[in-house]
Amino acid sequence: MSLFKGSGVAIITPFNETGVDFKKLEELLEWHIKEKTDAIIVCGTTGEASTMSEQERKETIKFTVDVVKGRVPVIAGTGSNNTKAAVEMSKWADSIGVDGLLVITPYYNKTTQKGCIEHFKAIASQVTKPIIIYNVPSRTGLNILPETLYELSKIDNIVAVKEASSNIVQIAEIAQLCGDNLDIYSGNDDQILPLLSLGAKGVISVVANILPRDTHDLCEKYFAGDIEGSRALQLKMLPLIKALFIETNPIPVKAAMNLMGMNVGSLRLPLVEMSPKGLEVLKKEMIAYGINI
Repeated sequence: MSLFKGSGVAIITPFNETGVDFKKLEELLEWHIKEKTDAIIVCGTTGEASTMSEQERKETIKFTVDVVKGRVPVIAGTGSNNTKAAVEMSKWADSIGVDGLLVITPYYNKTTQKGCIEHFKAIASQVTKPIIIYNVPSRTGLNILPETLYELSKIDNIVAVKEASSNIVQIAEIAQLCGDNLDIYSGNDDQILPLLSLGAKGVISVVANILPRDTHDLCEKYFAGDIEGSRALQLKMLPLIKALFIETNPIPVKAAMNLMGMNVGSLRLPLVEMSPKGLEVLKKEMIAYGINI
């Protein structure tokens, strides 16, 4: 059984002058549940986990689990390029009741494909919760190959991959090699429908931070057999999705949420506010989509 089907939001972390804005985070979580988001992915890339202290990450994950109370799955980002640190964070998250773990491939020191297998094996052996491997070569400098995923899919609690390689051929090979032993989630909002057509179970989404219902509906329509309705939503969303990635994620999506009056606060260095030129493009596409700003 899949960890979730449909739209999982890679939720932003709202910050204020004292740290994480937990009151705002609770508002966002309740809004997502009301708007039919199918899973919450907390403390990932979009959540700026790399600029949060370990204590902040733990408090944010625990708070999310406590607020959601099992209404939808909560999946915690617990990865690191330090295997020992990833094991410790994953064990901690497992112990406080998350539904799954999102674990990125090792970045910076990168390793080999054999190293990837050993890294994920080491984590999986220490936890009981299902693991989603996160493949995002543009950020990590490391691409996990279909054959490597096939080996990892033999491990009981490695259940899925979040694929953000943008390589449709590679993703088709993963689907062909791994079959039902490994679920695929799109890591790119502009490829949700293409990946669903290859058997993916849904998306871990940035655009769902501002369009939770439409991202859910895109997936639900596909699963219900309304391929044309799903396609229409994917194509409608494309210009806005493109605008959300004209600067490094999550710079544009946080700007969009603030334009919508959500008051999610600023970014943490080294991320900075959106350029005036980029902001104009984003505003134009939000208005064209029909979002009130």
